[in-house]
Amino acid sequence: MTQLPRIPSFSLAGKTALVTGASSGIGQGCAVALAEAGAHVVCAARGVEKLNETVAALGAKGLSAEAVSLDQNDLEAVEDLIGARSFDIVVNSAGLARHAPAIETTPADYDAVMGLNLRAAYFLSAYAAKAMMTKGKAGSIIHISSQMGHVGGVDRAVYCASKHGLEGMVKAMAIEWGKQSIRINTICPTFIKTPLTASTFENPERRAWIEDKIKLGRIGEVEDIMGAVLYLASDASALVTGTSMLIDGGWTAD
Repeated sequence: MTQLPRIPSFSLAGKTALVTGASSGIGQGCAVALAEAGAHVVCAARGVEKLNETVAALGAKGLSAEAVSLDQNDLEAVEDLIGARSFDIVVNSAGLARHAPAIETTPADYDAVMGLNLRAAYFLSAYAAKAMMTKGKAGSIIHISSQMGHVGGVDRAVYCASKHGLEGMVKAMAIEWGKQSIRINTICPTFIKTPLTASTFENPERRAWIEDKIKLGRIGEVEDIMGAVLYLASDASALVTGTSMLIDGGWTAD
């Protein structure tokens, strides 16, 4: 009798996940996706009030989650958190943008964007991988990057630099950690409707430009990212590492 292949499991039952930037927007969506798949989710962010609201809402749905106040630029605190727990999945959704023409960028803005988007992401990855190796477990590390890690954008020189750097970092780390069954990938969204992007969409000219560049003709929703993070966190993506999932509505197809 013909033996048919079996679809890999998307279940995260028994897994523990860390999601940074989990208090709202894409990070919150990632936390929901992983929790609904059965993971216990440690939700981390600086804003404690919104973080607690997210965890309370997850608990009200019968999902397993807890809140941890964390400044991702505090590398000692990040290392302590990861070392004290046993994470199977780490999702980095914390990020910062300070858009301006390149000739007007200040050193302070440059340092702030690169500090969180690249430096903090680098060491979060390294600490997570080291902990997974120490505990002898496979794992998945996922960064929320951007379509701007693959193209350029007006007034986005620093942001693009940070995201292009993140993409290169992930490729190198995937090469180093593949033999230990530690996977690392990025998700690269287009413009997603979140509280942080609300002001951009309130500008009619900027919104029209965005919608024209997105070939599917609509702005992204947080829900558009949730399936991707579940895929990369689960066994369904067991052979996927060192790459990016572009969820950009065709923006980079040009």
